[in-house]
Amino acid sequence: MRTSKYQSIFQHIRDKILNGDIPANTYLPSESELQQQFNASRDTIRKALDLLLQNGYIQKEKGKGSLVLDTDKISFPISGVMSFKELKETMHEDVITHVHKFVKYPVTPRMKKELGMDEGDVYEVVRIREIDGKKVIIDTDYLNAQVIPGLTKEHAANSLYEYIEGTLGLKVSFAKKEIVVVPASEEEKELLDMYEYDLLVCVKSYTYLEDATLFQYTESKHRPDKFRFVDFARRTV
Repeated sequence: MRTSKYQSIFQHIRDKILNGDIPANTYLPSESELQQQFNASRDTIRKALDLLLQNGYIQKEKGKGSLVLDTDKISFPISGVMSFKELKETMHEDVITHVHKFVKYPVTPRMKKELGMDEGDVYEVVRIREIDGKKVIIDTDYLNAQVIPGLTKEHAANSLYEYIEGTLGLKVSFAKKEIVVVPASEEEKELLDMYEYDLLVCVKSYTYLEDATLFQYTESKHRPDKFRFVDFARRTV
């Protein structure tokens, strides 16, 4: 897939920030200067800057420009609907996915509630995300097997959304999310490199298709010292 110009500009600036070529607590060049530097339109530059903002690399300050933020923690966007494979493309770190569990079974009373199902089968997919040699995320996905048929462990190792949209031709549209802090279970402590930590930040997501069909419930648990959760919101009043 061809990378658009604004994504290339985003990646170029992001890499310079991560490499320390653009230090934290300094300002990026103005939009006009960036237009000249990258031979790009103002709209393209603004799209690239919005991506940097959404992913926690900059903060826009009125009258001053784009302030570069400290990037010691990995920025994890909570707005939008993005697969981990897509998110990985915005990250500078080395990332590996381990499929810990892949099973299909009749829907349980709990999943009837979470997925709004009366009957049928559910896929349970547990994946460990290893970033720069440290296992720091457990993603547990439950998917309605009637809505998402034919799922395999290979799809889980690659990208669920790539299979859902590319192979099944369905359109993933929107998600409702909730963030809570939960104690790590003994199993989770064994699966992740927890060190002295005993709490995890859990992002619960209910994800829907374009026709508003709920097809996925996810619990994504993160080691708290490795991530900052970023959002992009615009006041409309």
